[in-house]
Amino acid sequence: MGALDIKLLRDFGRLWGQALAIALVIAGGVATLILAVGSYRSLDETRTAYYERYRFADVFASVSRAPKTLVDRIAEILGVASVDTRIAKLVLLDIPGYLEPATGEVISLPETQEASLNLLYMRVGRMPEPGRAEEVVVNEGFALSHRFQPGARFSAILNGRKRELTIVGIALSPEFIYAVGPGDIMPDDRRFGLIWMSEKTLASAYDLDDAFSSVSLKLLRGASESEVMMRLDALLERYGGRAAYGRKDQTSHAWLNHELDMLNNMSRTLPPIFLLVSAFLVNLTLSRLVALEREQIGLMKALGYNNASIVMHYLKFVTVIVMIGIVIGSAAGTWLGMRITSLFGDFFHFPFLVFTKSPDLYVIAAALSLVAAIIGAVRALREVVRLAPAVAMQAPAPPRYRRLLPASFKVDRFMSQPTTMMLRNITRHPVRSLFTTLGIALATAILTVSLFTGDAMEQLIDVTYFLADRQDATVSFVEKRPLDVVLQIARLPGVLAAEPYREVPVRIRSGNVERRIMISGRRRDADLNRIIDVDLRPVVLPEAGLAISSMLARILAVRVGDSVEVDLLEGARRTSVVPVAALVEDYFGIRGMMDSETLARLMREAPSVNSINVSLDQNSRETFYAAIKNLPIVGGLALQSVSLANFRKLVALLITTMASIYTGLAAVIAFGVVYNSARISLSERARELASLRVLGFTRGEVLRILLLELALLTLIAQPPGWLIGFGLAWIMQKNLAGELMRVRLIVEQSTYVFASAIVIAAAVLSALVVRRRLNELDLVTVLKTRD
Repeated sequence: MGALDIKLLRDFGRLWGQALAIALVIAGGVATLILAVGSYRSLDETRTAYYERYRFADVFASVSRAPKTLVDRIAEILGVASVDTRIAKLVLLDIPGYLEPATGEVISLPETQEASLNLLYMRVGRMPEPGRAEEVVVNEGFALSHRFQPGARFSAILNGRKRELTIVGIALSPEFIYAVGPGDIMPDDRRFGLIWMSEKTLASAYDLDDAFSSVSLKLLRGASESEVMMRLDALLERYGGRAAYGRKDQTSHAWLNHELDMLNNMSRTLPPIFLLVSAFLVNLTLSRLVALEREQIGLMKALGYNNASIVMHYLKFVTVIVMIGIVIGSAAGTWLGMRITSLFGDFFHFPFLVFTKSPDLYVIAAALSLVAAIIGAVRALREVVRLAPAVAMQAPAPPRYRRLLPASFKVDRFMSQPTTMMLRNITRHPVRSLFTTLGIALATAILTVSLFTGDAMEQLIDVTYFLADRQDATVSFVEKRPLDVVLQIARLPGVLAAEPYREVPVRIRSGNVERRIMISGRRRDADLNRIIDVDLRPVVLPEAGLAISSMLARILAVRVGDSVEVDLLEGARRTSVVPVAALVEDYFGIRGMMDSETLARLMREAPSVNSINVSLDQNSRETFYAAIKNLPIVGGLALQSVSLANFRKLVALLITTMASIYTGLAAVIAFGVVYNSARISLSERARELASLRVLGFTRGEVLRILLLELALLTLIAQPPGWLIGFGLAWIMQKNLAGELMRVRLIVEQSTYVFASAIVIAAAVLSALVVRRRLNELDLVTVLKTRD
């Protein structure tokens, strides 16, 4: 072992606390990268494997009633690999012991052969036996929420007739990973279930013998999806078919894709910030370490060590710290990544999880950390190379003091002697003080951006559930109904107000950009389901024209006054040019809104509705639920309070869990920044502080001089930390924005306070450690150090 290696070991023994603090900062960056990218890759691999093994379809379409003889013609479309037809209908459920009406989607199972697409993964039990009309298979979420086991019974209203059903199996489907009932935003396993049952039974109930109402296609590799959908639409149009849509517009896949995109975007936002802070901290620490070891560097050069050997010595110091951080971060990131993957897996009810531990991810994390640390060390190493032996072995030139204030101005009249000494030390080393302040500010910033998601979720909840959608429930119908159905619903017990709306699927286009959306027609004076503009103020729908989401306006690159093309995908299909009359703010999906009469004229049909928002008397809920269960025209009932509870429990849980992990890692980094600043200040001023002790200063007074500087710099760092944190939150908000869900840029004052409180707590903890070190200071040894 060479002399420099022995010195390296001694340096670690002397600076182990600072080295560990830097290693923890690096570990935070490594852990965030591994947990975010690793969990994303695992979930993406799981999704891909699930889709392939259980043959998830590529194209979907629904139709009123199409004969099965059409299947051969569909299969002949160029690019189609396989075709699967079935019957799918929404029904009301009556579950024993459950007061609220539940909704189910009944899906037919072939009598004689297995379905070719969207295969079921059986968790428990078996498939229904041929000829057993009452036997059904239900999805796992629905079964777990009601504690159903094979043999359990419940009722469903099939086309106006109530039938008793018996569960014989519990399954999962790649088509319904994210299962949402009519009128709902969030999945609700208690109130929405998937029911697979005999095709013969459903065909008999809905008069669909030798016919189907839903079709799914699997495409050949390289096939044109748009061409296939166009030809499929042409075949289904005469049978009341709605426009076909691809996998990207399928509800379950779209939401799953959105969640994984958010996870992926977080992996591209926070880890680089953490690694930037670690690089800065290495630069700060190594620069001051080189300044402290100025004489040792000069001595090494005088003894014949060249610049390369000395630079390599300090690079080894940095590399060992980085390796410690990589090991800690890799272990923590792997464990946290597996926890996050399991959390998402439980949320989406995956039948299995593919945990991906890609070696390249660990190599990338290690390489980025090492590069960041070396970049941080470059400035300090440049100083090592520049030092000449004769100059380095001399004490640095004493600082030149200048009077900033007039001689007549006596500072000691206003400040104590320790405070004056502290301020002089800060002004004597402005660059060092600036970098220390910036390091603490970055610690505050990463805490602020980590806490930002919680503020954003609360704002989303407040606007969506209390400012815009103020109804108690939404009644959805199996088919569109005449406008007089509003009076029928308004007469139900407990209904205080009823407001209808009509939704029509369309393709909206501007130039070469198009999206498939729903246009909602509603009354201009609607009060339960209000329209909010971009300034969060209620607005009245224009009499003519289309109001669209501000997100959709950005996608289409249109403004108020521009015109868009609208392809109607229901009824008499045609293309119309509609002006954009207003922009509205919403956080879920992208959609359009029109006055109900204007929409009816656009559709060239009499005014009709397919959903009604209602306000309820809370004391009459039970009688209202009972009345809804007896209405065969009702396809589903969405409850706003249940939707809010599910949102907090499910989506907010996933996001806040990620935010909590990042906040914890950010807190570790904050402690590392503040602790290193305090320890380096103690190392630099040890002789000065020991001299004060000899001159009669008490330990408390000496500690006050040292910690006052840390306290002042910590407080000064908070406002720029808040500003940097707000900027990082803006970047995070842009990266998290998607077509299915987005958030506003909201950072509450409490977030700034909490972020600063963590940094200040780190400063207090660092002060306690420094206090112990100061109390253990050997005055004789320190004072023997040559000046």
